[in-house]
Amino acid sequence: MTKDTTHKKTAIKKTAKTTLKAGKSTGNMSLSVALSPEQGLSSYLTEIRKFPMLERDEEFMLAKRWVSHQDSAAAERMVTSHLRLVAKIAMGYRGYGLPIGEVISEGNVGLMQAVKKFDPDKGFRLSTYAMWWIRAAIQEYVLRSWSLVKMGTTAAQKKLFFNLRRMKGEMKAIEDGDMHPDQVKKIATNLNVKEEEVISMNRRMGGGGDASLNVKIGGEDGGGQWQDWLEDDNYVSQETVVADSQEHDARMELLKDAMKNLNEREQHILQERRLSEKPKTLEELAAVYEVSRERIRQIEVRAFEKLQEAMLNAAQNTGLIEVG
Repeated sequence: MTKDTTHKKTAIKKTAKTTLKAGKSTGNMSLSVALSPEQGLSSYLTEIRKFPMLERDEEFMLAKRWVSHQDSAAAERMVTSHLRLVAKIAMGYRGYGLPIGEVISEGNVGLMQAVKKFDPDKGFRLSTYAMWWIRAAIQEYVLRSWSLVKMGTTAAQKKLFFNLRRMKGEMKAIEDGDMHPDQVKKIATNLNVKEEEVISMNRRMGGGGDASLNVKIGGEDGGGQWQDWLEDDNYVSQETVVADSQEHDARMELLKDAMKNLNEREQHILQERRLSEKPKTLEELAAVYEVSRERIRQIEVRAFEKLQEAMLNAAQNTGLIEVG
């Protein structure tokens, strides 16, 4: 055994707590991998390429071992095989002026949480499930680092934060300093925020800087560039995905709260007619409640009107939409 091999094996014996951001609980999951993007990004990207991807059947069996027996070795295989996914997603956030190594580390925490909660019997792949946990963990870190809470935390303001850079690029407004009033107005209109908020956010984000896409990464064995890790052009930008996801979550919370304004029968009829993947017919519900089809239709319409009014009021009160 060579000296280099011995050194590598010794390093891998360290716990994952030194790799991921401190203070983030991952339950009973305990990993032996000690790769840290914060201690050398180039070597980290090179090393994670060495972990093989999992076939569907292999991934299913590993997940079952973790769920049934809390098998840490199985969990480790699932985590390490998806480290490349974390790095790829994290690169979409490189324009916020934050250390990319820390962004990847936060994404790794999200990956571990995803593996812990992954249910293989649902039928989808771990990568599909994990990307939402990864993005959520990174998003939380970005917002926390930029102290967005001091500026407000409405869905519209968060959407502005994650879309301002992209929209400026589309308008070729890449110069430092304040934007032209017409540009500010266009962004404010498209994102449904005040022009003053656009100006304030632009000034706040002005201190950041994008890294060159042509910077070499990898050690002596690799000659890749940053752009090799970018998402395909057909993918929706991470900023848009995060903003849309946040707005969707906010609206779902409003819907959940608004449903409490309906009685039990109204909730059930509205759920079965408008919120179900396979809506029931008027005839089916009429048979359940032993009333006419027309009566079910009337209850549905009245319940929907009450739901709309409750959601509109709640949206205005929480700042999701502005009062006209």
